[in-house]
Amino acid sequence: MLQKNRDQSPKESQISTRIDFIYLSEQDMISAGVTDMAACVDTMEEMFGVLYHGDYRMAGVNNNSHGSVVVFPESSPFPTMPKPTPDRRFMAMPAYLGGRFGMAGMKWYGSNIENRDKGLPRSILMFILSDADTGAPLAFMSANLLSAYRTGAVPGVGARHLARENSKVVGILGPGVMAKTSLSAFMAVRPSIDTVKIKGRGKKNLGAFIEWISGTFPQITSVTVVDSVEEVVRGSDIVTFCASGATGDPSTYPTVKREWISPGTFLAMPALCNIDEAMEAPEIRKVLDNPGLYHAWFEENPKPVHKHIPAVGIRWLDLVDEGRISLDKLEDLGQIVAGDAAGRRDDDEIIMMSVGGLPVEDVAWGTVVYRNAVEKGIGVPLNLWDVPTLR
Repeated sequence: MLQKNRDQSPKESQISTRIDFIYLSEQDMISAGVTDMAACVDTMEEMFGVLYHGDYRMAGVNNNSHGSVVVFPESSPFPTMPKPTPDRRFMAMPAYLGGRFGMAGMKWYGSNIENRDKGLPRSILMFILSDADTGAPLAFMSANLLSAYRTGAVPGVGARHLARENSKVVGILGPGVMAKTSLSAFMAVRPSIDTVKIKGRGKKNLGAFIEWISGTFPQITSVTVVDSVEEVVRGSDIVTFCASGATGDPSTYPTVKREWISPGTFLAMPALCNIDEAMEAPEIRKVLDNPGLYHAWFEENPKPVHKHIPAVGIRWLDLVDEGRISLDKLEDLGQIVAGDAAGRRDDDEIIMMSVGGLPVEDVAWGTVVYRNAVEKGIGVPLNLWDVPTLR
């Protein structure tokens, strides 16, 4: 039984044990601003500063893990166990982020590339936001848009600091959701962009992507479908690879060759990517969105890790392990954002950035959207309990 101070009123002496939270559907998330890419880029930029100063925690003993994943065996004696089709997994991505966010959260998702045959996204995601003190839920939200926008915003943060200010031409591999959000972020920070080159696997996806550009960015006056990765890269000011694919054989990953790249190009890579030997050169700047994430991946996986984690930043760590490049040549985007390291130094630098995806990004953007929803009265209020039965 709670004790009360004799000087307190009955109301003041009682501590409420009631816990309420809100449910935010995808439409609620849109109403609360989840698709505001300019705000998302600004939020991700702020998040990288908090990250760089160490006011965060993610999973694993190293506090930098991407998350915990459930995968399925090639064969199982249990007929109802899911089969290991491409991209078939369940994953939890928990994190705490400090600064003005001061929140904990976790993204949970199931993924199966065969979902597309059912008219569903490859991944179906939910996000829970929790009070960092009590652990009580604050929001349970649809997270496909949350995840897509925070993922695309990170290349935008990179472009703000590392792409030339007068960038005009963007080369894109893979006309999917990631390409849409990445291009949206590039447009938010480099509005001089007026040309897009796109390579994809199917006419339907390419057509839908081109139609989306026309309706979303009328200032983009030239959109060209190209047939090769080389054409995506050549002559582009900004390059991004957004195509999904099977892991396991890095020789099949889309590969960037040094001979294709013009002086001053910025390459932001949030999907499968490899590089040729000439791209190992020290004058090619190599930026990681968060070094701790890549070191955690490197510790957690068999070597060479690029077989299992297709991010180009992992290829760089494999090269460090092989003694072919120096660890001190790998730069930290957070350090650049915080002003403790240089962004673009001149118009001729070639800069490549690896985008791995961080659970703290979901916490950051989820917190902003949640606070918007509370301010605007958006969402369905739900009650966990008035008084817990067990305590």
